[in-house]
Parts: sequence; structure tokens; C-alpha cells
Amino acid sequence: MVLKAIKLTIHQETANYRVPNSHLFRESYPLPPYSTVIGMIHYLCDFKSYHEMKLSIGGDYASTVSDMYTRYEFKNGYKFDSKRHQLDAEGFGVSRGIGYTQLLVDVNLVIHIVPDNQNEVDEIYQALKYPKEYPNLGRREDLVNITSIKVVDLKKKKLDEDFQVKKTYYVSFQPDDNAMYGNVDVNGHGTYYNINKTYKLIPLKRKQHYRKWKKVHVLYASDIYLLKDKVFLFDNEGEPVFLA
Repeated sequence: MVLKAIKLTIHQETANYRVPNSHLFRESYPLPPYSTVIGMIHYLCDFKSYHEMKLSIGGDYASTVSDMYTRYEFKNGYKFDSKRHQLDAEGFGVSRGIGYTQLLVDVNLVIHIVPDNQNEVDEIYQALKYPKEYPNLGRREDLVNITSIKVVDLKKKKLDEDFQVKKTYYVSFQPDDNAMYGNVDVNGHGTYYNINKTYKLIPLKRKQHYRKWKKVHVLYASDIYLLKDKVFLFDNEGEPVFLA
């Protein structure tokens, strides 16, 4: 079976793909989480509800730097004090200080987008090729330069010899037809992450909700070998694809 995918090649001068719960120092993932890319796609396509899709995310960056930002803190019942560096919010004090953000520099990404409904391929392609506004990935100011966009075919291929992957990827280890334990060799190198993908709103009291995230267990690695006699997914340009 041949799947259709939208293949994006992206460049960003700087980006921060924020790790949840990193506050004083806003740490970044090395590649954008699935949820971040899905959010960009849904916004540009003007989708009002979630459209099921799978993604493959790979790429690299040149270096990292730290950037300062203005940080605001507010405590319930904390009164304004004119002797402190605070903002007066109707008698309550909002503290203002400095925090730091980790920025990835000179980011290059390759992203494959495979909607479950294959009839949506052209709709997503058109929305990304002719975006309604300049796209961003990460923070609002992390602008995206789409250097290439095309529709490609994805096919399974059984390898006659070991295949070296030349980019870093999120390699998904899910109970499906993606690369799984025993099918790849990373020479003992890599970092495991539980990456956010989608969420459901769980109701609480007083019409409030919280997000229950569906996470994907991935290995982020650069020294990847796909092993001989195993089956993997490739696009028609010879690029390996690790869908999740």
C-alpha cells in the first residue's frame, strides 16, 4: 500500500521548542514535539477540530545560545509594594524579573505529514504552500522558512544491507509498523523522550478542564543504523520515515 505524505523542508534562524515545566531556564527539545507541528498545521489549515495524522520529524541545528526574557510572577493575595520591582495590578503586586531561554541556532528540519484521511493531503499541502500568514514553529517569534514542500509517496522496503541514517530523528517505538526495538542500532547513543502529541480535555468542577496528553515514546539519536533484513518506511526520494 502506498501512502501520500506532505514533505516539508524547513529552516529557522532560531527556535525554542519548550520543554514543559521548565520555567526559570526555558529549555528546548532538540526537535519540535509532535504537538507543536500539529498545532501549526491545524492553525494554517483553519481546522476547528482535531484531524488525525501521523508525523515523522528529523533535522539538526548548529549550536545553542541563551537569551534573556522578562519574567512576571504573581502570588494570590500578594500586595503591591512600591519599594520593590513590581507592577501595580489594582493593589496587587506583580513581580518582574529576568529569565533565560535556550535557543537552537540555524535549525534545519525535514517533516513528513501523513493525514489518516488521505483526501486531506492536497488541502494541507495548499495551506502550507500558500499560508494565510507567516508560519512559526515554537515561540510566536520563531518564524519558519519553508524551503521545499512537495507531495511524496511512502513505501515499505526490506533492506538488503544496513542503512545509515544521516540526520537526527525522533524514532518512535510504538506497537505498530514503525522502527521498533531490535530493528535499529544506535551504538548505545541517544536520548529517550516522552513527547506530547495530542490531548483530551477532561472536565473539572466549575466548567474548568485540564489537558490529558497522549505521549509518544521516542529515541532522539544521530548515529542510527537501520538493520539488514528489516522492513522500514521510505519516501520516493530515499528518505527514511519514522511515523508516530
